[in-house]
Amino acid sequence: MPTSSADRPDRPDQPDRARPSPPIAIRPARLSDAEAIRGIYNHEVLRTTATFDLVPRSLEDQERWLEARSGAFTAIVAEDRGDGAGEVVGFAALSPYRERAAYRTSVEDSVYVRRDRAGEGIGRMLLGHLLDVADHSGFHAVFARIEASGEASRALHERCGFRLVGIEREVGRKFNRWLDVALMQCLLHERPAAR
Repeated sequence: MPTSSADRPDRPDQPDRARPSPPIAIRPARLSDAEAIRGIYNHEVLRTTATFDLVPRSLEDQERWLEARSGAFTAIVAEDRGDGAGEVVGFAALSPYRERAAYRTSVEDSVYVRRDRAGEGIGRMLLGHLLDVADHSGFHAVFARIEASGEASRALHERCGFRLVGIEREVGRKFNRWLDVALMQCLLHERPAAR
């Protein structure tokens, strides 16, 4: 019988992580994933500052976004195969960093995990795979633009080899407040070996 955090007097504030997590598979996103991706993303649009989008995506918007993600600018998903249903519980993507030609060897990442699955290592699996894709596609640098108070996202990126290279002050406004952006960078040739 699994124990609850209340049954663990040594760490009552920590959930029981002794149970094995269901198998998670990372795979390229498909058009049929649009609704699941849209659900994860729109939660962040409406409730958090993880994205600076202010308007939720329609299914058609999400499908167009997926269709634009191919080749080196791919989208991937984390699929929970534990119950056989293949439920999408997170996604990640690479996008061009800037339009001008000299930036073509740099990309920007996006990583989103369904909130009820946070803390299971899914974000790290997605980001690690995305960095492998960027490396195999010949990119030199991957950037992350993270709302500056997003400690979990910043820590995830740091664990995967990113370094803070700057703070853009008050560049966005959401929920009636000014937001700073932490700019993080991973030079792929300096990336630590997988742990």
